[in-house]
Amino acid sequence: MNLESPKVTVEQSTEYIFNALSDVKNFEKLMPENIAKFEVLGDDIFNFGLKGMPEIKLRMKDKTPHSKVVLSAASDKLPFLLIANIDAISDNSCAVKLDFEGEFNPMMAMMIKGPISKFLETLAANMGKL
Repeated sequence: MNLESPKVTVEQSTEYIFNALSDVKNFEKLMPENIAKFEVLGDDIFNFGLKGMPEIKLRMKDKTPHSKVVLSAASDKLPFLLIANIDAISDNSCAVKLDFEGEFNPMMAMMIKGPISKFLETLAANMGKL
C-alpha cells in the first residue's frame, strides 16, 4: 500500500528542513492535535499514539543529506516506511512530500487507508511549524 501526502511549500531551506526532520524530537511539532502520547526513546527512535489508534514506534532508517529522510516502523507487526522527500524551490524555500509504503493484507489496508492518509496530510500541513 502506497500513500502520498500533498506536496507542501515551506519557507525554509532544504538543509534546515532536512536537519529538523533528522532530529526525532521535532516530529512532536508535526503531530495532529488528537495526539495522546509522544515519547522520544533514543536519538533515532520515538513512540507516539493518537486517540483511538495503537501506539507506533518509528525509527530513523536512512537519510540522504538535504533531500530525503526515511523512518521505519520499529515493529514487524505493521511493517512500513514513512519517507520525507525534500526538494529545493529556492535558497529559502522547499517542497516537502511524505510517502507511506507498507505491506498489509487487504482487510488491514482497507481499515487504515483513511486514517493514515489523514495523518500524512496533517504531518505535511504542519511542516511550517518546524
